[in-house]
Amino acid sequence: MLDRFLVVNRPLIIDRARGKVAARGSPALSMAEQKANGVPAFLDQLIDALRRARSTDLADHAQLSTSGAQHGEDLLRSGLTIAQVVRDYGDVCQSITELVVENGADISAREFQILNLCLDDATACAVTAYERKNHRAIFDAGTERLGVLAHEMRNLLNTAVLALESIKRGKVAVGGSTGLLLGRSLMGLRDLIDRSLAEVRLDAGVQRPEPIVVSELLSELEIGASLEAEARQIHLDVTPVHPGIMIHGDRQLLAAALTNLLHNAFKFSRLRGSVVLATTVADGRVLFDVEDECGGLPAGLTEHLFEPFQEQRGTDRTGLGLGLSICKRAAESNRGSLRVRDLPGKGCVFTLDLPLQPGQGAPGAPPELLLTESSA
Repeated sequence: MLDRFLVVNRPLIIDRARGKVAARGSPALSMAEQKANGVPAFLDQLIDALRRARSTDLADHAQLSTSGAQHGEDLLRSGLTIAQVVRDYGDVCQSITELVVENGADISAREFQILNLCLDDATACAVTAYERKNHRAIFDAGTERLGVLAHEMRNLLNTAVLALESIKRGKVAVGGSTGLLLGRSLMGLRDLIDRSLAEVRLDAGVQRPEPIVVSELLSELEIGASLEAEARQIHLDVTPVHPGIMIHGDRQLLAAALTNLLHNAFKFSRLRGSVVLATTVADGRVLFDVEDECGGLPAGLTEHLFEPFQEQRGTDRTGLGLGLSICKRAAESNRGSLRVRDLPGKGCVFTLDLPLQPGQGAPGAPPELLLTESSA
């Protein structure tokens, strides 16, 4: 009988099933999770269900359903996909079947039918629980992000309203610090909206690639960047670029990426420090280098810098921690990359690396299009 076969071969079935999981490279559950909701728990409940079915002709799947649901949540927490959840139970069935054939065990068709029904119940409940927890996690993350976004927008708007009221009452001059605070708040709102729009477009996969004249793009960005630099008492230096240099990509996404890099540079640079935006061309690539004076990066931060929701460094902790993550995604969606170079004790350089517009490297191109870093 199948229930007795499972009792005798329980260790072999567990080892074989786990071996199949390991061979697929799937994340493993902890020992505590395995004992509570993994293959061992499933086998014990399967044996009990087979015994009940033999005595009552009905299988009670309540325990299997409960265990399956918990197993699904454990698998999600361990980083498995839905397909891996399904395969996890498939491995158990395959391991049992292989051992039955290898041992020539006499198992009735009815018992195999009950086995399949139990596996179906456990798999369905695991997948359902997995989906429910996954959707809940996505919803919670979205709600949290929306809440933080709304909170940050409200703070900027409140600051702008208070500054405007002070100016309207004639208590302070428009050109004074309160006026700068008003301008800084409005620019913060603008950047926050631009960043959010870029993130929405990236998530939706919306791309509008077009030829972009680099000098024109930088001239547009420099207007807003100069105002923010002035408000933060930072010197901004944008190096000139030959008007013939062109790239091909989504203008809004690339503008948002460069604006974010400049915003971060202003935000973390020392008071009355300098930020440089230098553009060079080499080997068919256009390199936008944003150098700041933040004092250098803390040890171990570089490898995690482009992950979303990173803790804000420095005294100014405004922002969602999404800027660099969006910059990286914008670069990659336009066949480019984003990297950082630390300048210990001084600052760091963020490089947005993008391909030249096709055809610019052809013979006869103006020599200015083949700039090197030393000539920029």
